[in-house]
Amino acid sequence: MTTDLIPTPVHDTAKNRGKSRIYLVDDHAMFREGLRQLIDREPDFIVSGDAADFDEALGGIAREAPDLVITDISLSGASGIELIKSLKVSHPDLPVLVVSMHEESLYAERALRAGAMGYVMKQEPAKVVKAAIRKVLGGDIHLSEKMAAAMLGKLVHEKGDEKLVSPIENLSNRELEVFRMLGEGKASREIAQRLDLSVATINSFRNRIKEKLNFKNSTELILHAVHWVRENS
Repeated sequence: MTTDLIPTPVHDTAKNRGKSRIYLVDDHAMFREGLRQLIDREPDFIVSGDAADFDEALGGIAREAPDLVITDISLSGASGIELIKSLKVSHPDLPVLVVSMHEESLYAERALRAGAMGYVMKQEPAKVVKAAIRKVLGGDIHLSEKMAAAMLGKLVHEKGDEKLVSPIENLSNRELEVFRMLGEGKASREIAQRLDLSVATINSFRNRIKEKLNFKNSTELILHAVHWVRENS
C-alpha cells in the first residue's frame, strides 16, 4: 500500500468554513501524514498546510494564516524552540502546540517559556493529542498532570534569590539540543548532519557546554550527557 505524502491544498469551501485551520511542522513526512489524517477526521479541524523545517514553516504559516501551529522540537536547521520564538514575534496571537518524541520533562518548560501553549509526547494516544489541540485553541495551556505539578512546585519554591536552578538551565536551546544528542550517543558529524550545521559549529557548541557546566574534558562531558539523558527518559 502506498501513501501520497504530497500536501493537499485546503480550499475555502463551504465544507471547510468554520473549521479551525492547523499547520503542521515536523521533519518526518510519515508522521505529518498520520497527524494530518487524525486531524482531518475531526469535524471541527482541518490541516491547512505543513512543512519539514524552520524556513519552510515561516513561509507557509505566513501564507496560510492558520489558527494553530503544531511543531516538533527537532527540526533541520533551527529548532522548534526557535520557531516558536520567531512566531511569537511575527504572529504574537498564534497559539503553538508542541508534539514531540522528546521527554516532556526535558523540553516542556523551555517550550512554554518560548511562547508555546502546550506540550504532548508523540507516544500519547490520539485522544490526548485531540484534547490538547482543543484546549490550546480555547486559550488554555496543556501539559500532562505530572509536568503541570512539577512546574507548579518549582514556581512555589522559587523565592527571590533562592531559585533552585540546575546548571543545565544555563545552556541555550541549541546547546541543550547538542548536549541531548551527545547523551544519545551521536557523534559530532552525525549531530551536524541532523541540525544542518558544520562539524566545526558543533564542536564550538561542545566547548561552550564544557565551559558552562565546568567539565574538564570531552569524556566528562559525554559521561554526564549520557547520565542526564538516562535520568530524564
